[in-house]
Amino acid sequence: MKSQITNALSDFFFEYETPRQVLVKNRRVGVVCRLIQLGVLAYIIGWVFIYEKGYQSTDTAVSSVFTKMKGVGYTNVSGRETVWDVADYVFPSQGDASFVVMTNFIITEGQKMGTCPELPGKHTCSSNVDCKGGSFKRQMTGVCVNATKTCEVLSWCPVEDDTYIPDPPLLISAENYTLFIKNSVNFPLFGVKRSNLVEGIDGSYISKCLFDPKDSPLCPIFRLGDIVKLSGFSFEKIAKEGGAIGIVVDWTCNLDVHIKHCKPEYSFHGLYGNANEMDEVRTSMGYNFRFAKHYMENGVSKRTLLKVFGIRFDIIVKSLARKFDIIPTLTAIGSGVGIFGVATVVCDLVLLYLLPKREFYKNMKFKYTDTEVQQDSESLALDSKDYSTFEANAREVQDKSNDPDSEAGSIETER
Repeated sequence: MKSQITNALSDFFFEYETPRQVLVKNRRVGVVCRLIQLGVLAYIIGWVFIYEKGYQSTDTAVSSVFTKMKGVGYTNVSGRETVWDVADYVFPSQGDASFVVMTNFIITEGQKMGTCPELPGKHTCSSNVDCKGGSFKRQMTGVCVNATKTCEVLSWCPVEDDTYIPDPPLLISAENYTLFIKNSVNFPLFGVKRSNLVEGIDGSYISKCLFDPKDSPLCPIFRLGDIVKLSGFSFEKIAKEGGAIGIVVDWTCNLDVHIKHCKPEYSFHGLYGNANEMDEVRTSMGYNFRFAKHYMENGVSKRTLLKVFGIRFDIIVKSLARKFDIIPTLTAIGSGVGIFGVATVVCDLVLLYLLPKREFYKNMKFKYTDTEVQQDSESLALDSKDYSTFEANAREVQDKSNDPDSEAGSIETER
């Protein structure tokens, strides 16, 4: 038992096994094999390493965005002149990554809480029976006002009339407003921090630059009219009823080269509809919300209601940093080597099932054994061994009989 264990350990540590290979000289199979291997090699080099950069590890950034608007607007509504600055037309005013710039509005001044008739054409009535409380969105008193033939409501009066949207937009001058974007990113895996105020962008440059995709692609100051145009919209159309635009700051960096080459790229996209849809009649168009300014007048609480139409800007930071790493490199190489086995599988299928000499190739590739033949062979080998032993003993006896000195060869006779 001990010797068997010793032999097994010796065979395990001091022997090497290698698979048997059959060399097939067939042009068609050889060409198919090499073409498949060439395709796998092209996939590994072209797709995995060059396009997907499988030799690098990746990381996304933690980012922060700060914005600041500049520009002044002017309106003259019913002889009332008004100057609009940043505090009036930007919502919210804290400089967030998502904000709205007002481009048009409907103003209803001097509203106070009370009862008043509904607008003509809305909630029409002929008697108080038609004005049941709670039947509509507004809180009705149940009274039908004969002068307007509409129901009386409890609301902020006078009721807002938003049937007509000013055209052209009241703040069409917003086209010339400017937007300053300050963006900082941090790639924690690689310990890299960058800002869109990269090398060469200082105070003097910012004071005179304006973003242009070709001439000034790194300038962080943008004209609203240019943003709308680059997103595919018409400023006059989107300013009338509002819309939404996305500003994408793309940080795609290869950290295997110098850090100064890690720079942002800006792109602009229409998030709400597109230029063609803005020309079509849709169920709901534009972007708007209501905003009220409350005040006291002679001890009465009043408000000025504005229905704001504006352009919503969403600043989206897209980031991906890459750097060489031995682990993904070895993983990509290992997976590629494994894919090379596809060539062997395909060629074996061609050899064993498609070629005319497939039976010959099967006999060359596989070694078949038969249990009965094996038993007969073992019996024959055993009989041959016994016969050889018997023959050797016979020869030994014969040799002794021919020896004169041997005991078997001497015969004594009595006299």
